[in-house]
Amino acid sequence: MLRSAPALAALLAAALPLPAAAQTPPETAAVDADWHAIPDSEILVMTLRGGHQVFIRLAPRYAPAHVANIRKFAAAHWWDGTAVYRVQDNYVAQWGDPTEKKQPAPLIVPRPPAEYEWPGFDAAATMSRADPYSAKAGFSADGWPIATDGRTSWLPHCYGMVGVARNLAPDTGDGSALYTVIGHAPRHLDRNIAIVGRVIEGIQWLSSLPRGTGDLGVYETPGEYTPILSVRLASELPEDERPHFVYRATDNPRFAAWIKARENRGGDFFTVPAGGADLCNALPPVRRAE
Repeated sequence: MLRSAPALAALLAAALPLPAAAQTPPETAAVDADWHAIPDSEILVMTLRGGHQVFIRLAPRYAPAHVANIRKFAAAHWWDGTAVYRVQDNYVAQWGDPTEKKQPAPLIVPRPPAEYEWPGFDAAATMSRADPYSAKAGFSADGWPIATDGRTSWLPHCYGMVGVARNLAPDTGDGSALYTVIGHAPRHLDRNIAIVGRVIEGIQWLSSLPRGTGDLGVYETPGEYTPILSVRLASELPEDERPHFVYRATDNPRFAAWIKARENRGGDFFTVPAGGADLCNALPPVRRAE
């Protein structure tokens, strides 16, 4: 039986997120010193048809060769006039040259090293539980999610993470075709593809696109593509047009408390705390600089 309208409205209101001040314990709140600027050279600005913009934070520390290629593609304005040509439901949105005939940007490395994992584990904050895909998971001091098997570490396929599309190995992808996760985290892709960044604003312009009806969500006709007007590094833009973002540092007790709060949700709505959380459900916040 359906609930009455007033009862249903009350239930929906209770289920909605509480204001930040109400749902965040005081000990988890960030102080000004916890917020650090993301360099302009690490912010990729993609402008789609209609002027909608997607902002991507690049991860040069973890995928230096692939990010170097991406910067060259952006500097050459290579993506201007290309398109979002694949949108697979509960999986990824992918963009680049749908014809695969466009010549690469000058001076790129055609087959970069397989930057899928690296030795060691340097997380500044960790989750209390392992997950099915790793022995331990946490976050670097500068806000990147990291998973490890005890020998190597890698960036996981969380929602909004950006990866490099590739063909079968030994191909590693040159960075011209990129995708972002728009569904449940496909962690089975971890350590099989280079993760090069994370969408930090504007994911809705990709996740809300019509789903492709071709194989793997590829659009079947060019008329379905979403044109890309431009892709630029923020450092290329005039100073007064550059977007500025800050990430929340994780190497402090406030963020450790924040993780615990994510693992044990409180308040009137949560009657049974989970006692843990998926790595992808605790990504450190990124926001516009004030």
